[in-house]
Parts: sequence; structure tokens; C-alpha cells
Amino acid sequence: MGMGESLHFSPRGMATGIGSLPFADPQQALALILAELPECPHWPQLPRRGRQEHFVHQFLQPLVACGILVSQNDRWFFDLSQDTGADSLTRFYTNCLAAEGGDADALRSFLPSPEAAAGLHAFLDRVKTDALSRKASCLKGQIAGPLTVALEMKDEQGRPAYYQGDLRDIITRTLALNARAQAAALSSLGGAPIIFIDDPAVSAFGSRLHLALSREAILEDLNFIIKAIHCEGGLAGIHSCEAVDWSVLTDSTVDIISVDSYRFGASLIPYAPQLSDFLKRGNTIAWGIVPTIDDAFGESAVSLLRRLFDLWTAVFGESTAKDHLPVQSMITPACGAGLLTREQAQQIYRLTAEISCRIGERVK
Repeated sequence: MGMGESLHFSPRGMATGIGSLPFADPQQALALILAELPECPHWPQLPRRGRQEHFVHQFLQPLVACGILVSQNDRWFFDLSQDTGADSLTRFYTNCLAAEGGDADALRSFLPSPEAAAGLHAFLDRVKTDALSRKASCLKGQIAGPLTVALEMKDEQGRPAYYQGDLRDIITRTLALNARAQAAALSSLGGAPIIFIDDPAVSAFGSRLHLALSREAILEDLNFIIKAIHCEGGLAGIHSCEAVDWSVLTDSTVDIISVDSYRFGASLIPYAPQLSDFLKRGNTIAWGIVPTIDDAFGESAVSLLRRLFDLWTAVFGESTAKDHLPVQSMITPACGAGLLTREQAQQIYRLTAEISCRIGERVK
């Protein structure tokens, strides 16, 4: 049973964002988020601020602090071969086990720093100082997914970290504690926390380039992180902006599956039985129906709603699409908007908000 079922989460078309926005000033990003997504605002990732917003700094900084993850010639890599490798591992696992055991100070050390995630800390400050917490029923955060991170990060010999058990464990535990720390921080402010795991590399499962990937290992890592989010009373989502084997995600303990349904909606059709079971368990699908790669100015709320209802009918049938899906659906952009123009991001968020409002009116 997912947390969504136990908490009776019925989003009824609630809107939120995926993560990144094309601003350097976090206050400008928050102004857009709070204006368009007041029921479930998210903290903004701001890649225009530079390298400090890269996922290494936002989600893996404890590994840098321990000396496990190092940088050379603008390249990050794991290095446990040095004389200090054993000491680095000891420092990491000491802090990790303390955080997993409930030590509040150790857990906070896994939260991204203000330098690495200016949007997160501006968001937390904003919630503390104004009426946002009374307007919002949920507060959303996000982390990079374990498969995406561990396939991209390498050791000192250039080998992917994912295929080395010790490094995979280190990455998964770090991401889990980062997600848990975010959930704890958001929960302390009065909103129900939702943490999305952004893991597009799940699409690598079953491909010829990654035959060594196992379904069991992917689920093990995702469920470990989901459990950490649940420990703080949070809802866990998994976002993939690719066509993936959706049965992997429906077999996980996740509460929300987030789909780029504008570009990859048809990829859901073969998995209709698994997705139907997922919804019957009280879970939620977040429909990324507002395009972020295609031209959002070429669409309207009406055209996107028509596209969404056509997809719902194709996957689940007309009755479910009409009567049940609006209650168990969230509305989002297809993906992050960090590499777009401000005008594009504003249009995307306006459309997301309008579609959400129209669906909410249907299920009142």
C-alpha cells in the first residue's frame, strides 16, 4: 500500500512543477511559482546560476565533504583508491547511519546548502514569513534519481558508479537522506511534503546498451529512497521524461508516477492493466501535458485538455477517463523549464494552472 492510499491523497487536478526554471534570481522564480501553482508550489532549481546548481552540489555534497567524490580538470569522479579512502568511507557511514537513525543534525547535513540550492532556501524562508503555508496544501521538492546519477558518475578509471556495489550503495543512501531531509524541512512548515525522484535513465532498462541493468536492482534503489520519504510522512513521486517500461514504476512503492504525457503518452497504452491497478491502490498519476520541448505558444488549455482526455480514453477507457482519473490526477509541465526563455516558462506555468483549474471544476 502506498502512502497516497493511507493519506487518502485526492489531488483533483492539482498543479505543480517539475523543478527547474530559467531565472538566476530565486525570488523571480518564486513569484511565478506562487502566482500559478499556489496549491502545490515547488522549490525552483536554477541552472542559470551556474555550476553550483549541478546535481553534485545539490544532492551529493556530503560525498564531497567526506572526500569520496573529488573534482579534477572540471570532472567529478569517485576515488576510493587513495590512502585516505578508508577514512572517507568511515566518515560517510558514521554520519549516514546517524541520520538514518533519526539524528536531526546529521539529517540536516544532507540538505542542499544555500549556495547549491538558492531556490530551496528562498522557498523555505518564504513559507516561514508569509501566508503561503495557509494557501498550499502540499509543498514539493525533488532530487535526481539513483539510476540517472549512478550511470553518469564515474570512478577514477572512468567506470560507471552504478555497476560497482559500494558506490551504488553510497549514492542511493545519499539521495535517500537528501530526499528525507527535504521532506522533514517541508513538513516542519505545515505543508504535506511531496518529493519527486527525477530518474529519466529508467528508460535505459531493457536497452541493448544497458543489458546488465536488472529490474530488481532498479526497484531496490527506488524503494529505498521512497521509504526514506515515507519516514517523514511525505508522498513520493517518480518523474521520467522518457518512454520507459512503466511496469517498473507501477511495481514500486511510489505514490505518484509523473509522465511527459505530451510527447510520450502513447507509451502508456501497453501498460494499461498495470496503471489501472496502480490507480486502484489509491495512487496518483501526474500528467505532464504542457509541452516544454515543443512550442507551448502553439497550444491552449482547450487543445491540451482535449489531448489529455483523448489519452485517458485510449489508456483507460471512456468511463474511467470521465469519472475517476480527474480525482487521482495532477497536472504538470512535461519536464523542467530551466533551459527555456522566461516567456516560455511563464506560458507553460499559465497553461498548467489553467488546465488544473478546469479539471478541478469538473470534480467539485
